[in-house]
Amino acid sequence: MREEIEKYIKENYDVLKEHPWKEYPNYTTFKHKNNKKWFALIMDIPFEKLKINKDGIVNVINLKNIPEMIGGLRKEEGILPAYHMNKEHWITVLLDGTVLKEKICELIDLSYDLTK
Repeated sequence: MREEIEKYIKENYDVLKEHPWKEYPNYTTFKHKNNKKWFALIMDIPFEKLKINKDGIVNVINLKNIPEMIGGLRKEEGILPAYHMNKEHWITVLLDGTVLKEKICELIDLSYDLTK
């Protein structure tokens, strides 16, 4: 699903796509060109770091959200407290099919708008 999400971002937004960390070549940030603020960060991380009792690695996307919505979103399967970001303003979404692509795209759109 990672490729589909990256394609959605590329087709809908004129943004900067970067790989800022040499030690994590699969981590990709998406930033506004005008203010350089991130609105999405895609990573591949071990399930255990997300406190999910599974072996292996999963692709995730971190997205900014409205603090009042985050508590409710985290009750949905596949939406977690933000990994390595402010948990009051960001969420982590699994890109393993748990969350529908349409829902992820709506969350991307909101994150983009919140970081303009």
